[in-house]
Amino acid sequence: MEAVTLHDLSKTFPGGKKAVDRLFFSLEQGEVFGFLGPNGAGKTTTVKLLNGMLTPTEGRCLVMGKDLASEPEQVHAAAGVVTEHAQMYDGMTGIQNLIFYASVYGVERSEAEKRAGELLRRLELDEAKDQKLSAYSTGMRQRLSLARALIHRPKVLFLDEPTSGLDPESAQNVNGLIRELAEAEGTTVFLCTHQLRYAQEICTRYGLIDRGRMLATGTLEQLRAGVTSPTSLQVCAANMPGGLPFSKISEQNYEAAIRSEEEIPGLVRKIVEGGGEIYAVKSQKPTLEDIYFALTTERKEEPR
Repeated sequence: MEAVTLHDLSKTFPGGKKAVDRLFFSLEQGEVFGFLGPNGAGKTTTVKLLNGMLTPTEGRCLVMGKDLASEPEQVHAAAGVVTEHAQMYDGMTGIQNLIFYASVYGVERSEAEKRAGELLRRLELDEAKDQKLSAYSTGMRQRLSLARALIHRPKVLFLDEPTSGLDPESAQNVNGLIRELAEAEGTTVFLCTHQLRYAQEICTRYGLIDRGRMLATGTLEQLRAGVTSPTSLQVCAANMPGGLPFSKISEQNYEAAIRSEEEIPGLVRKIVEGGGEIYAVKSQKPTLEDIYFALTTERKEEPR
């Protein structure tokens, strides 16, 4: 069964602004899907549509085979959501918040207490479990929000900028938990972010969105195959011979665009045969940022 499915999903707000424009894609169970684009691209609107916070203008969306329009309770039972700004109860302690939300999902008290304890330890909040939420820092709130979303063991987890406000160590901990959920428990993670380098480290597949329209979906290799950005060969060398397709970028550092990595041995051989002394060779394939900028540049050139 596909975990998340969008069929021509669109959302137009009063006044005519089309925030989401005919999105059509699906996610398999256990994927970590990076839904990527700048602020205002339509990411958060899409997450709200997938969780029933907004009603589509056109199209439909399914979560674990359940249609939000006709079976919203079943969808909410199968999904967990973390927004960029965590909202819980300031007058309650961390563990009280988790047990309360577990009861909303129908989790028995004993199981809720056990699960809450596990999550608090995993997210390094165990020492703060009895503190009221009003005393939590922004990063602690964000981690507790993730624990709240996981308290009922959802099959699909929607994350909107999950590492916002976290220090590097906490962010690394959260990333490790996301990988564990996908690999060990088969949880599907739908991760919204504008941080493309971060997404490249953690996601298994990507969807690039701009002004409400999907530009491309696929793995990193599939996306690379769909753009014209070449692989870059970077060489650190002394006495670089002339007549080769390299541009000097700094002292003893040179760069050339190549069509494939199969060209590298021949170019290295020509440098050595020409009297060059090579200290380092590195190939750099297009990053997610390169791909995104290539796709958005193409779209800007399209007639509106």
